[in-house]
Amino acid sequence: MIRYVAGVASALLLVAAGIFIWKSRAEADSPLPEAPRAESAYSGPVLTGRAASAVAPAATEKSKEEKRFARSDKNKDGRITLAELLEPRRKAFAKLDRDGNGSLSFPEWTGKTGDKFASADADHSGWLSPREFETTKPKTRPKPKCRC
Repeated sequence: MIRYVAGVASALLLVAAGIFIWKSRAEADSPLPEAPRAESAYSGPVLTGRAASAVAPAATEKSKEEKRFARSDKNKDGRITLAELLEPRRKAFAKLDRDGNGSLSFPEWTGKTGDKFASADADHSGWLSPREFETTKPKTRPKPKCRC
């Protein structure tokens, strides 16, 4: 019985494939239209020789790496020193170094986290319950509206 069902299914597939092939043939009496001619957007005179070299080249946009280099080069001398590269990190380090001794202790390094834990631990048990942990959830900022 399965052989008969498979034979009928195969025959139907072959007929369907034949119909698709027959319908997909292009008709010879309807050729494609010709492509339109490309016209130049520039209608001014064509410069050659010395006059062509006098025309200023188009300005190019800075690449991402050039922009990143320019942001890091604080004194704009074309070179990045170690001091220029570490300057943003020094400000962040100074915020963490509460006693100003030039080194970070573990409590200073974990300062905000420890303060956040202490403020969330309302019953001062040394651990956070699920309800206390909910108070540490970061505040969400509303997404800016699209200016499309």
